[in-house]
Amino acid sequence: MLNTGKRCCFAAVLFFASLATAFTSDALAIEVAGVKIDETAHVANADLKLNGAGIRYKAIFKVYVAGLYLKEKKTTPSDILGLAGPKRVTLVMLRDLSNEDFGRGFMSGIQQNTDKAEKTKLVSQFLRFGEMFASVPELKKGDIMICDWVPGIGTVVSLNGKKMGEPYPDVAFYNAILRIWLGEKPIDVTLKTALMGDTSTDSKNAYR
Repeated sequence: MLNTGKRCCFAAVLFFASLATAFTSDALAIEVAGVKIDETAHVANADLKLNGAGIRYKAIFKVYVAGLYLKEKKTTPSDILGLAGPKRVTLVMLRDLSNEDFGRGFMSGIQQNTDKAEKTKLVSQFLRFGEMFASVPELKKGDIMICDWVPGIGTVVSLNGKKMGEPYPDVAFYNAILRIWLGEKPIDVTLKTALMGDTSTDSKNAYR
């Protein structure tokens, strides 16, 4: 009888421990288009918080989920771009996409939101960025691309946990990437709103 009681007690402890773990895991992630997005990220020895997340649409098609991580909450593009310290953008693909289509979207966003002087200054980094996309024939549904800004190192890009090429050293380059979504001519206006954490509208992209 004693052994049975101990087994029941042990089983109960395991049950509640697993339940607590499940609640903790759920509390640390939100869901966008069926994709779980972590509420926090650790970049360059700093804990970042999810500033906002949403869906990139092209026409009626869902292309990817994007999440922006910062050290502290910011709600305007100028504040986000001017914030010192590490940053992260996470993209989770919602459909298969050729490198040409994906790269075209990125480069178009950069072209439309970067002035001539900055393009000239960063041309070698932009060319290398384009070559990086060319090295990946296709992005698959579920692939995860991460673009980190690491102070003292630069922009670090990874795909499914594997670093892609060498860092891009200039902070202006990372800001040019951020302006793809946060610039005056973003590739998706409602995604821009979602990344800034704006929950005052009924945006179909907002995660909250």
